[in-house]
Amino acid sequence: MSAPVWNNKVVKWVDDRLPIISMVHHAAYEYPTPKNLSYMWNFGSLAGFILVTMILSGIFLVMNYTPHADMAFDSVERIMRDVNYGWLLRYLHVNGASMFFICVYIHIFRGLYYGSYKAPREVLWWIGILILLAMMATAFMGYVLPWGQMSFWGATVITNLFSAFPVIGDPLVTWLWGGFSIGNPTLNRFFSLHYLLPFVILGLVVLHVWALHAVRSNNPTGVEIKTPQDSIPFHPYYTIKDLFGMGVFLIIYLYFVFFAPNFFGEPDNYIMANPLSTPAHIVPEWYFLPFYAILRSIDFSFLGMPAKLLGVLAMFAAIIVLFVIPWLDTSKVRSSRFRPVYKWFFVLLIIDCFVLGYCGAKSPADPFMGLQGLQVITMGQLATLYYFLHFLVIMPVVGKMERPKPLPASISESVLKGGANA
Repeated sequence: MSAPVWNNKVVKWVDDRLPIISMVHHAAYEYPTPKNLSYMWNFGSLAGFILVTMILSGIFLVMNYTPHADMAFDSVERIMRDVNYGWLLRYLHVNGASMFFICVYIHIFRGLYYGSYKAPREVLWWIGILILLAMMATAFMGYVLPWGQMSFWGATVITNLFSAFPVIGDPLVTWLWGGFSIGNPTLNRFFSLHYLLPFVILGLVVLHVWALHAVRSNNPTGVEIKTPQDSIPFHPYYTIKDLFGMGVFLIIYLYFVFFAPNFFGEPDNYIMANPLSTPAHIVPEWYFLPFYAILRSIDFSFLGMPAKLLGVLAMFAAIIVLFVIPWLDTSKVRSSRFRPVYKWFFVLLIIDCFVLGYCGAKSPADPFMGLQGLQVITMGQLATLYYFLHFLVIMPVVGKMERPKPLPASISESVLKGGANA
């Protein structure tokens, strides 16, 4: 690409000495983008928008929050009642976490469906999974900060999981707590890390975008850009598309902020933390529920390993398996649009994740969706089994045996002649 010519003398003077404006121009204005991207590609930019919203609202909340076990709960109530628009900042932040995970989960499942993890985009995919892990750590520590009942007991349950590891488990839990029980040192550690990790996520996002621009965007057909006719400049075509998507997203986001701010929360978290009173049913936030269900589904020992350790390993394996997907998928076709068999297994995976989420929210002894004779724990075990079978067995076997539909010769052909029907 030729260097842009700036008519504004100030812009030209700055850009000649620090070409950051030219860099942004090439990356966000002239960047050649596949001409067939759907609205499913909006969720990456939406996730970036909500990340900035979370960082800004968090900075202003910190100005009024007191990270002390005796004052944290009251300081949150003061933010809600006495600080000008404190209620708005907190509801933007709390509901922003849920919106962030919704955007990222849709973004990941879109990548799974269209094969965005395949070569040459493996590193791009890895960085995305690292962002997810950093988000989970940040969200968990942030959930502890209000120091309500569910915050305190959720932290107790989750941190105790590390004690399942032999030899290092108990010292690790003591280090996490900053003592021999959850208290003020724990709250201070979680507060400092919760403030730090969003900037780590921001750095990973920069790497993610850098890797994206190095290998170019995937598209619904999975066919790479071959000619200039296959692409269009990012601006104005996709900036307008992203702005429309953001408008729809803001309607949904702000609906929860103003009309249902506690929809994703737990009522017990409006009770101050009490180490002597255990809530009837301890559950994590909704975005952790599938992993929580996998953890609880392992209720047996194997090869001398206790059930608790196996459950923790299974929970971590549910995320680690995502790192090796580029090699588990043996199909030579990238997009599931042209894979008539695998696309149905993908639908089953989505249903399976919702089932895991439901199981994670219910007590293990409850009947599954009111069905007598089928307990939540049993359904959780079946859903966990399918989750791992999908990636470790179904994906490689179907990739070898499936006969995909013929691919279009180019992106332009798919746009002009109807994609898979070309």
